[in-house]
Amino acid sequence: MVQLGLVGLGRMGFNMRERLRAAGHEVVGYDRNPEVSDAPSLTSLASALSAPRIVWVMVPAGEPTRQTITELRELLDEGDLVIDGGNSRFSDDRIHAELLAEHGIGYLDVGVSGGVWGKDNGYGLMVGGAETDVARAMPIFDALRPEGPREEGFAHAGSVGAGHYAKMVHNGIEYGLMQAYAEGFELLDAAKVVDNVPAVIKAWQRGTVVRSWLLELLVRALEEDPDLDDLEGYVEDSGEGRWTLEEAINNAVPAPVISAALFARFASRQQDSAAMRAVAALREQFGGHAVKKVSE
Repeated sequence: MVQLGLVGLGRMGFNMRERLRAAGHEVVGYDRNPEVSDAPSLTSLASALSAPRIVWVMVPAGEPTRQTITELRELLDEGDLVIDGGNSRFSDDRIHAELLAEHGIGYLDVGVSGGVWGKDNGYGLMVGGAETDVARAMPIFDALRPEGPREEGFAHAGSVGAGHYAKMVHNGIEYGLMQAYAEGFELLDAAKVVDNVPAVIKAWQRGTVVRSWLLELLVRALEEDPDLDDLEGYVEDSGEGRWTLEEAINNAVPAPVISAALFARFASRQQDSAAMRAVAALREQFGGHAVKKVSE
């Protein structure tokens, strides 16, 4: 049994706490929402843990994570360990590690995949940091990862920053996969050759080369709403896709699929695209093609 402090009990953190407890570990959670929090403050969370302590941070990337780690640096002691399991940018990890190292506190960055289904199915984990710190936290990782061979749900990706870098690329790939499924759905729906689009997509789940968990989730969505009419075609991005493309540019690696998927998300947010108005104007100018005026 391992004792763990868990900061951030949102959709992911709350379910992680439940999975860890089900595995027999002691988890003291803190969240700004008192209805789900075990401790009233970070200070009380740190006091409730026995040394050497492990604290896992699951708060939004950027300033919330920086503030949390800065506060923990003052509350924890030499020999303690902080794990950042949020979606921090990999370049922030070295800063966090050095900040904590000044007080003799260890640091691991962990890319976590699994979403709201992780509580039951387990989480894919990509870890960056020192081997000794990884070994110390391994009972936690083993409880969180899916059942089966460790290497199929867990990877020590490298030194500090490697875990979040691996998760960044993972999410970039996810962008492309989702976009391909979405475009296939739209084509099947638009052509009017296939009478039962949801049935076709459901049949792809077994035996085909495009089967995946993402496809299963699309099938689930279509079962709830066969034409997806209840949704607006507006898609946000959480940052990892942009970071992946920045790294592709920095390393001269072609990434046309990921870039197209990201730009498609940008396009989804434009009710009236200036770019497409310009395209329409050009087609009218050079070819006399018909255009649709605003009044129409």
